[in-house]
Amino acid sequence: MAETPIAITNGTIFADDRLIDGHAVLLSGPRITGVIPVADIPAQAEVVDALGGYVVPGFVDLQLYGGGSRLFSADPTASALDEIATALVKSGTTSFMITIATNPMDVVNKALDTLRGYQHPALLGLHLEGPYLNPEKRGAHPTAFIQEPEKSAISSLLDRAGTSLRMMTIAPERFDDDTIELLLNHGLILSAGHSNATFGEAMHGFGKGIQAVTHFFNAMSPFHHRDPGLPGATFQSETAKASIIVDGIHVDYQTVAISKRLLADRLFLITDAVAPADTGTYTHIFTGDRYTLPDGTLSGSALTMMQAVANCVRQVGIPLEEALRMATSYPAALIGADDLGQIAPGATANLAVFDSNYTVRNVFLGGIPQ
Repeated sequence: MAETPIAITNGTIFADDRLIDGHAVLLSGPRITGVIPVADIPAQAEVVDALGGYVVPGFVDLQLYGGGSRLFSADPTASALDEIATALVKSGTTSFMITIATNPMDVVNKALDTLRGYQHPALLGLHLEGPYLNPEKRGAHPTAFIQEPEKSAISSLLDRAGTSLRMMTIAPERFDDDTIELLLNHGLILSAGHSNATFGEAMHGFGKGIQAVTHFFNAMSPFHHRDPGLPGATFQSETAKASIIVDGIHVDYQTVAISKRLLADRLFLITDAVAPADTGTYTHIFTGDRYTLPDGTLSGSALTMMQAVANCVRQVGIPLEEALRMATSYPAALIGADDLGQIAPGATANLAVFDSNYTVRNVFLGGIPQ
C-alpha cells in the first residue's frame, strides 16, 4: 500500500540555495519528492500548514555532548542517547554526532559498546574529542587523561570502535604522518583542535589529510602577527573547514564576522552543547548563558543550532540563507552525507519549520512528524 504523501505549504522554503515562496515541499515516506507549485499538490496528500514560517533542512551538528538533562559521557547508555536524541530533534537538529571529550578509556569503551548496538535515525556516530590533544591547550579537558598518540593503542581503539567512530579531534603537532594515515585509512574525519600547532605544523597536517578545525579559535594557538598559528593556517588553507560556536561567549561576534569573510563556505556551525552534570569526569555548571567547570573554566555551550543560526543573522549580519547553509549543507558535505542538509528530490525528509522569532514549530525526521 502506497504511503500518503505529505505537502508542507504556506511557508518560505529554503531550497536550491534560495528562499522560495508560493510552493510546497512534497514528502513521500522517508524521502523528499521535491518542491512543487501549490497548484500541483496531489489530491491525496496530507497538507501541513507552515503558518508563514520558514521550511528548511533539518540541522546537522557534528559536535555536542548532551541534550535534555543527559550528558553522554556521564551516562554512556542507550537511555541517555534516547533522551539526547529526542531533545535535539525537537529543537530542529535532525542529524548529530554525539561527542565524548577526553575521559578515562573505560568511559570511551562503554560509549563504544553502547553505540555498537544502538540505532537512531538522527545519530551519525561518535566524535571523539581527545584524548590525543596538547595539554597546553587542554581547555576543560583533564590533563590526567590526555595521552600520547601511540600507534598500537590507537589501532586497538579503532578495532574496538568499528564503524561507530566517525570523527576525531587531534592536536596535529603530536602526530607523525603514519599515525594520521592510520586514522584516515579507518575512514575518520580528522579535525585539528586543542592544539598549540605552529602555522607550519598545522599546514603540514592539512596537507596530510586533516580536513577540519574544531571550535575555531577556542583551545588553540593564537593568531599572532609573528606566528599566525592554527587560525592563520586555517585561513590560508584551501581545503580545511572550521567549526565555530556562535554564542557570543566562546567567540566574539566580530571575530565570527571576520572569520566568515575569510573562510566563506569553509566555516560551519556547531553547538558544542553540554548538559548539567555532577558525576563523571566533567562537572558542568549552568551559569545563566553558558556551562563552566567549578573553577570557572568555560566548558561548553547552552546553544541550540536554531539559536546559533539566529545569532549569525541578528548579531553577525550573515544573510539567513548563508546561516542556514552553515547549519545544514556545509557540515553534511564535510561528512559526505549527500542526502542530508538540503531540500531536494531524493534527499532524506529531515525538515524543520521555524517562525520569524526563530522558534522551531515543526520537525520532520525521515518524513515522520515529531
